[in-house]
Amino acid sequence: MRTSIATVSLSGSLTEKLTAAASAGFDGVELFENDLLASPLTPEEIRARTADLGLTIDLYQPMRDIEAVPPKEFERNLRRAEHKFRLMNRLGTDTVLVCSSVSPLAVDDDALAAEQLDRLAQSAQEHGVRVAYEALAWGRHVSTYDHAWRIVEAAGHPALGTCLDSFHILARGSDPKGIEGIPGEKIFFLQLADAPLMAMDVLQWSRHYRCFPGQGGLDVTGLVRHVINAGYTGPLSLEVFNDVFRQADAGPTAVDARRSLMLLQEAAGIAAPPAPVQPTGFAFAELTTPDAGAVSSLLGALGLARTARHRSKPVELWERGDARILVTTDPVRHRDGLALAALGLESPDPEGAAARAEALLAPVLPRYRAPEDAPLDAVAAPDGVEIFFCATDRAGLPNWREDFPPLTGPGTGTGTGAGAGDLDPRGAVLSIDHLALTQPWHQFDEAALFHRTVLGLRPQESVDVPDPYGLLRSRAVTNDDGRVRIALGIGPGPADDAGRAQHIALATDDVIAAARAFQDAGGRPLPVPPNYYDDLAARFEFAPGETETYRELGILYDRDEHGTFRHFYTETVGRVFFEVVQREGGYRGYGAQNAPVRLAAQHALRPGRR
Repeated sequence: MRTSIATVSLSGSLTEKLTAAASAGFDGVELFENDLLASPLTPEEIRARTADLGLTIDLYQPMRDIEAVPPKEFERNLRRAEHKFRLMNRLGTDTVLVCSSVSPLAVDDDALAAEQLDRLAQSAQEHGVRVAYEALAWGRHVSTYDHAWRIVEAAGHPALGTCLDSFHILARGSDPKGIEGIPGEKIFFLQLADAPLMAMDVLQWSRHYRCFPGQGGLDVTGLVRHVINAGYTGPLSLEVFNDVFRQADAGPTAVDARRSLMLLQEAAGIAAPPAPVQPTGFAFAELTTPDAGAVSSLLGALGLARTARHRSKPVELWERGDARILVTTDPVRHRDGLALAALGLESPDPEGAAARAEALLAPVLPRYRAPEDAPLDAVAAPDGVEIFFCATDRAGLPNWREDFPPLTGPGTGTGTGAGAGDLDPRGAVLSIDHLALTQPWHQFDEAALFHRTVLGLRPQESVDVPDPYGLLRSRAVTNDDGRVRIALGIGPGPADDAGRAQHIALATDDVIAAARAFQDAGGRPLPVPPNYYDDLAARFEFAPGETETYRELGILYDRDEHGTFRHFYTETVGRVFFEVVQREGGYRGYGAQNAPVRLAAQHALRPGRR
């Protein structure tokens, strides 16, 4: 189906919005009246610009407070409408949105509303225009789609139809199944938006918190199925009012918007892009640094060994068990210190995963590769982290490990314990448990949608965590068996540097032994305030001496209905810190209860705060 987006959903000037919509692959736009009024271009120039970009203007919107008003007021409305119809002819668009009235002059009289909308439609038809009547969820007398349809049906004019808006329908809890009783040819337009489930005034909810389909909690997919069953053949159009989107760059927002419609069409059975290929594990995490000294000391203290080096690039492989960390030294491009640059995900079908990503507007990144290097495909996540699709040590598939000849000599090891001192096998690092990736403040919802649609991961519920300077919002995405866990976070504000740290959590079978070994090797755990342990002893029952051990080693503790979670953090190096975790009994969380303590401790260690 054709896709469209309201210009009000994007930031910038009208020309910037049109360019972003076209670049993202939309077929058309809804032209918001305020964007027209603020543009220096004439209607004819706007018409030419959209045509040059391959776009159509599918809807002009909105006309307000038209119907069910006193006669003199309606005559003024008709004069206003006729001016808009002539303007639409100049723009080259033939459908106008009329919202149900919120005017204090409007009366509760369906017959009068139908009569006046019929007269409006007569005038519109003379100009080659159609009128799409929409029920606002906060309309004065008409606030539901079925009520709006009854008025349209009573008017009976061929140039008068209805506009259905998923937010207005679902926010009021209306049953969308009744849409199938509306003739498809009388559904003149379909506007789509999702929203988080919130208990608040519906007008404020609508104006500030709408989001793209798949980013909220409304059943937009089910509504679309009902509209298609009714016989609707027009465009799927996004109308999203969102404070964050209106401040973000229009280009990435438009791509995110188009991707949401692709997911929606897939879920509704309208389109069939390449099937999702869910990752099965972590192949590696790649860190970049101008100087590998500090991170090498940290990895060694954590028990990982430097085992191999890339045959042609300044990249070292550190590993222990199934935990693999690549360290790339690049003093020119990465002057700001240690950062997480890439993530390798084990994929049952790397080619299929790349094809899925390409189809969903996440093109495979160009990268330099020597002829003998393994052909790995990577795409960029919204935060810039590169995602590689890997098949580690699997026969018949490209194997990235073959690019890393083993190292020999002092300071190297096999990855099974060598180079890590005399660390007991218990307490050794076993694997990457999860990653926590803090997103740019305006891309949190985009990141969740990307990981869901492109990577096939399942989003969990959002969690708000108190930070000393605000709230940190976090949402985990996982594969079906929990082997891939990525916690997406957003800091308290756009300028918060501490909130932009990324972290890698390593799994162990004995966190106490791991913490002792880390400190014995010279590692510096994140200091935990004594008050935390006093509270911990009050909240849970422990064996004698257990909390004292946790206090000594900086270990934190959490428990859910499935099991327990013990973990400690390293201090931050550059933008990265590590966590060592031990899950027992099927614990499913990430220690969110302890996050405020961790955040406060990290803020206290920032330069200038000691």
